[in-house]
Amino acid sequence: MDEVKVVVAHSERATLRVGDVFLKVDADQARIDAEVEAMALAPVPTPEVLWRKPSVLATAALPGRTLGRLGGPSTGSPTAWAAAGAAIRKLHDAPLPPLPGQAGRNVVALAAELDDECKLLVTNGVLPADLVTRNRQVAEAALRPWTPAFTHGDLQIDHVFVDGDEVTGIIDWSEAGQGDALYDLATFTLGHEEYLDDVITGYGTDVDLDVIRAWWSLRSLLVIRWLVEHGFDPFAPGCEVDVLRSRL
Repeated sequence: MDEVKVVVAHSERATLRVGDVFLKVDADQARIDAEVEAMALAPVPTPEVLWRKPSVLATAALPGRTLGRLGGPSTGSPTAWAAAGAAIRKLHDAPLPPLPGQAGRNVVALAAELDDECKLLVTNGVLPADLVTRNRQVAEAALRPWTPAFTHGDLQIDHVFVDGDEVTGIIDWSEAGQGDALYDLATFTLGHEEYLDDVITGYGTDVDLDVIRAWWSLRSLLVIRWLVEHGFDPFAPGCEVDVLRSRL
C-alpha cells in the first residue's frame, strides 16, 4: 500500500503525496482555481491535473527530480540549470495571463511592506540591525518600473523537475500571473548563486544582476518571520539568513 507523505504543510495549505498522485489542500479555493488556469496557459511542461474538488487539487507526479533545494546541494548539472533558464524564458515570453501575480505587486506598496518588515525584524530581535540595514539598501534596486511578463511567482528550485538535462515540468502555480521577470530568476537561484550564470546562459538575454541580487535580499527579508512562525528554519545553512549575510 502506498504511504501518505507530507511534502509541505502549514496553516494556509498542505501538499501530500500518495504514490504517483499529489494532493494539494488549500484553504483558499481561489488559489486552486488560479493554479489550474495558470497551468493551462503556461507554455512549459506542467503536472497533469487529475481532478479538482473544493479545497483539493490532485495532480500526477512528474518524471525526474528537482534540481535541488534551498539549503542543500544542487542535484543538476550546469546544462540542466541552463535548460531551466530556457524554460523560464519561454514562460516569460508567453502571452500575459489576465491578472497580476505574486511577482507583480505594486512597487510603492511593496516598499512600504518591506520597511515595516525590516523594522519588525530589528525591534523583535530576529536579526541584527546592520544586517537588515545593508540588505534593505541592496533591495532598493528591485523597486523600479518593470515590463510585465508571464511569471510563475514562486519559482523555488524544488518546483522545477528535470530528467537528466531536460526540464520535465514545473509545479505549484498558485502565485502565477503578470509580474517582474527578474523576480522569477531571483527566486529560482536564491541560495544557489553559483548557477546564476548557467541560468542566464539558458535564458538567452542579458539581465540586470544588481536587480537579481536585490530580489534575493528583498524576498529573504520579507519571508523570514513568516518562515519562523510556520515552523521552517531560515537560519539553516544556505537558507535565507545566509543569503542576507552574503550581501555584507
